Formats: sequence, C-alpha cells, structure tokens
Amino acid sequence: MYQIQKIETNDKKKFYNYLNLKLTGLLCEESDWLANLSNAAALLWFLLDDINWTGFYLYKNNQLVLGPFQGKPACTRIEIGKGVCGTAGKELKTQVVRNVHEFPGHIACDSESNSEIVVPIVYKGKLVGVLDIDSPIYDRFNDEDAKFLEKFVEVLIKYINWDCI
Repeated sequence: MYQIQKIETNDKKKFYNYLNLKLTGLLCEESDWLANLSNAAALLWFLLDDINWTGFYLYKNNQLVLGPFQGKPACTRIEIGKGVCGTAGKELKTQVVRNVHEFPGHIACDSESNSEIVVPIVYKGKLVGVLDIDSPIYDRFNDEDAKFLEKFVEVLIKYINWDCI
C-alpha cells in the first residue's frame, strides 16, 4: 500500500513539490488511465485544504464529460466555452476564479462553491480534459496555485496514456 501523509506547511512550493512527488509515486507503475485519474482526484482531495470538489472532465464529442472526482455529485456534461471549465477548455488556459459568482456564465453545480481553479489538460496539442477544483472559500486560489497545478497536470500527461481515453 502506498503511504501518503498530510504535510503541514504554509510554503506553497514545498507543498506542491510534495504533492507532485506523491502523484508520481501513484502513477508511475500503473498503466490504467481510470485508476490514475481516480487516484489523482483522491490525492488532491486528501492533501488540499479548503476545497469541496476536485476532479476531472474529459473531452468527448466537443463536450466535457464528468470523469473521476471527489465531492458532491456534479454536472455531467459541460459545453466548450460555457462556465469556468468550458472556458478553460476553449481557451486552453488555466482559469483562476476568486469569486465564481462574478464569472460570466458560471455553472453552479454546488451552491457552496465560491472560488474555482481549472487547468486544461492538453496532450499532443489537443484538449483531452480539464482538472477542476472548487472551494467554499473566496480567493482560495491564486496564480501561484495555477503554476503548481499546471505542473501537477504535466505529471498526469507524462504518466497517463491519453490515446486510449
């Protein structure tokens, strides 16, 4: 069994380096994409503070379709260009939303969410999905979180066989 412990630090670089090290350990010997995305969602859920949803939407037929996640039941399909996830997918750019209620077209899957970060997953130049994390705390995410979660996605890209999704 792979052991993961919480890390107590206010140093985001140290925290995210630990997170990505643990992610690499979870993924490096497993080839199944579903198992790997499930463990990645669970790892974020376990280690991140002040979140109420974390997971993935996978790009299929010009939509984002709900993938592995942790949290309350979620919207199952999101159109590209709609909401925070759809915007990240359309622009292929990380979205840091400090107050989701001010985001034009925000899709409220959970009324308790107040901030959100969405990182697009791009493989071979094409959108394959997004990483979505919600928080009940306003201003929970910032550009530093974006930078480190983009590195988290880089680990996913390295270890997951996106061709079979």
